[in-house]
Amino acid sequence: MSDKPKSRSFFGFREMFKLFRFLKPYRWIFALGLLFLLISTGASLMFPKLLGNMVDMGNKGKTLHDISRTGLLLLIILATQALFSYMRTRLFVQVTEKTLASIRQNLYNHLIRLPMSFFSERRVGELNSRISSDISLLQDSITDTLADILSQLLVIIGGVTFMMISSWKLTLFMLAIVPAMALFGFFSGRVIRRYSKKAQSFVAESNTIVEETLQGIQNVKAFTNEAFESSRYREKTNEVAKAGIKGGKYRAAMSFIVLGFFVSMAAVIWRGAAMIANGQMEAGQLFSFVIYSGFIAGNIAGMAGVYTRLQKTIGAVENLLLLLDEPTEAIEDKYVPDPAYSLHGQIAFDHVEFRYPSRQEVVVLKDVSFSINPGQEIALVGPSGSGKSTIASLLLKFYEPTSGTILFDGRDSRSFPVTALRAQMAIVMQDVFLFGGTIRENIAYGKPDAGENELTDAAIQANAWDFIQSFPNGLDTIVGERGVQLSGGQRQRIAIARAVLKNPKILILDEATSSLDSESEKLVQEALEKLMKCRTSLVIAHRLSTIRNADSIIVLSEGTIIEQGTHSELISNEKGLYKNLTELQYAT
Repeated sequence: MSDKPKSRSFFGFREMFKLFRFLKPYRWIFALGLLFLLISTGASLMFPKLLGNMVDMGNKGKTLHDISRTGLLLLIILATQALFSYMRTRLFVQVTEKTLASIRQNLYNHLIRLPMSFFSERRVGELNSRISSDISLLQDSITDTLADILSQLLVIIGGVTFMMISSWKLTLFMLAIVPAMALFGFFSGRVIRRYSKKAQSFVAESNTIVEETLQGIQNVKAFTNEAFESSRYREKTNEVAKAGIKGGKYRAAMSFIVLGFFVSMAAVIWRGAAMIANGQMEAGQLFSFVIYSGFIAGNIAGMAGVYTRLQKTIGAVENLLLLLDEPTEAIEDKYVPDPAYSLHGQIAFDHVEFRYPSRQEVVVLKDVSFSINPGQEIALVGPSGSGKSTIASLLLKFYEPTSGTILFDGRDSRSFPVTALRAQMAIVMQDVFLFGGTIRENIAYGKPDAGENELTDAAIQANAWDFIQSFPNGLDTIVGERGVQLSGGQRQRIAIARAVLKNPKILILDEATSSLDSESEKLVQEALEKLMKCRTSLVIAHRLSTIRNADSIIVLSEGTIIEQGTHSELISNEKGLYKNLTELQYAT
């Protein structure tokens, strides 16, 4: 356990430098920004020195002209500091924004090329956080945190150097007391932040309880769980209060730190005054000394915040690099059809077994073998969890079989590029996902470069053109998030139009009509029948009436094929599962 913080800090810094490859194209602008940072920090270090010189000039009876000349030099240095600080900030922001844009683009491009096995084990909110909040932490790091670290170190080193030149005796005296108080403030700040973070975490959890309770208020009342929810909320808010009280103790103790700083500064002034009385120091030197002491103490104490931000940045970098290290699928940016990988539509499963990577102990498919000839319609039926949708996922190469082989036109699926296979397939699912743009954009997703006539023809074939025309904006109608502005049947027909536009060799229908009313089902079924003509079709069916005319029906149970044949053949088997499922469906 003792090695963990050390390991994280060391390897975290090393990992951070890996992300600097995105900064490489702008390294000279960044280097110029660092130069401006050095100049602006150096100029700020001259401020206490010149103020002390002005005090000494007054004590020694110098003319107003001499004092004014030093004051003018001071103004020039302050203006220089402001100018170079402005230029440094502008350059750092420019480099930061371009670097973060590059990181976001690379991360997103990498993310959408990851296999389905990756997404099955991750939550969308977590991945979205990586692209948003974690990269925002990097923005603070490049723009502010790095600059703050360098600036604070330069001020501390430069301040001590100037003080040693002025009086090494008083410098040693100051270093014996002021940094100790600053370090005490540093560690106290870290403790306060820790308790503050705990309190924020408990607040977030209590807010989640409120949000979930109000969203599910019908369930809360139906199960008379008002008291239970109140108890949950009370526990979380009490934890918020406890964390706040503990943090408050340390915040209250900060008053003693402030007292310690004043005592430390008073001790430095007392010692300096004694040295002035003994002729060992000028009054202006002591004046500069006090300001430098304040600079050093403030920067040492301020490093607590910088250190905390740096640790957050290291954590964000580790998370981002874990994502970037995930192996991707071999997806082509722009697919160009290759005759060598052109499909005719013949499919065969040869003793296929499959287990999901996240559930290796569960065998989802067991020794599954079947074949489909080009242009045939094959239906898959069976209880929930029997493996029907898994077969569709394997066809689309979302996953690879644990054992056995999937063949396309007699060739192992592993010999085909992923893009080549998926480019020649289309899927229409029960739970249709539409993007929040227009109907046009959603249909064109099947073929982004499609012309107006192609879009219209696809909509007509999908029985969608009539309702599209009824909208004032036609194809340019906004469908809303996930298509909420459309009915279930309309969404299905948009999805079918998208598949029509793609013109696939192999079509997969995953319970595409199971959640529709009778009128919508009729329109969708007509559209599907048009779509299936002259194509190899794999139909996952819930309503068995829709697959009576299938060339072959495969009945699955617990990942195993237990029956196979036409509707008339299967219905004649009195003890068969298909016969039982059919009777149960008609009975309802």
